[in-house]
Amino acid sequence: MFARPVLEGQVAVVTGGGTGLGLEISRQFLLHGASVVLASRSEEHLAAGQDALKALGGSVMTFALDVRDVRGIEALREAVLERFGRIDILVNNAAGNFIRPAETLPIKGWNAVIDIVLNGSFYCSQILGQPMIEQKSGRILNILATYAWTGGPGTIHSACAKAGVLAMTRTLAVEWARYNIRVNAVAPGPFDTEGARQRLWPTESLRQAITSGIPLGRFATPEEVARICLFLVSPFADYLTGECVVVDGGAWLGKGIGNIAARLDELDSLLGPRRGKG
Repeated sequence: MFARPVLEGQVAVVTGGGTGLGLEISRQFLLHGASVVLASRSEEHLAAGQDALKALGGSVMTFALDVRDVRGIEALREAVLERFGRIDILVNNAAGNFIRPAETLPIKGWNAVIDIVLNGSFYCSQILGQPMIEQKSGRILNILATYAWTGGPGTIHSACAKAGVLAMTRTLAVEWARYNIRVNAVAPGPFDTEGARQRLWPTESLRQAITSGIPLGRFATPEEVARICLFLVSPFADYLTGECVVVDGGAWLGKGIGNIAARLDELDSLLGPRRGKG
């Protein structure tokens, strides 16, 4: 993406880094010179992720982590500092999500998503941010979703959690600017991974229903989202903080007018004759 390794000498920790978007973010960081720490609850995902990145060269470390576990995050911090001596970038990508109407959402499910997405992002930011504060530099990137501000059917648990992370992004951007720590977010629309296909559009009809609401007419690829993440933690975004970049093919804008974009030709033919009546 860039002509030079813009993250050379940097150390990046990516939670949820063993699969999907987290793995692609890690790949982009590695390609551009960073040492990468993959953190995930799943040892299997970590092993597979490390294997996938091995051919790229560079330094990859893995660490089994549940972001709800404060002591585990503290242990991760110490392990990274022991190996690399610094932490420059944190990507809060760990998430838990499933579609469920509010009236049937189990309290346990609500608590789990809030704990992983909101609490986990704060725990990681506070604990892994300490070395950034001490070295007077760092970047934190939070992975959100547009329903953090629009809401969305079946997502009350995740929407509320990510709305909290959006508020955290903006708050930390102001509080930690004095330490030269930039804090931003990315809000991807649906992107095509095996996990998403299983959880969110398990049938072709559901897939088509979702893509019909995207003005660009398709899902993003993880690489397209990861490139934006790379930009936000690179020196090219050194004056950008407290922002949330939406990468959704125009989907949330289309929702604002009831997703009539797909029927504009029909509407134009219906309304056209009336325009000349002044």
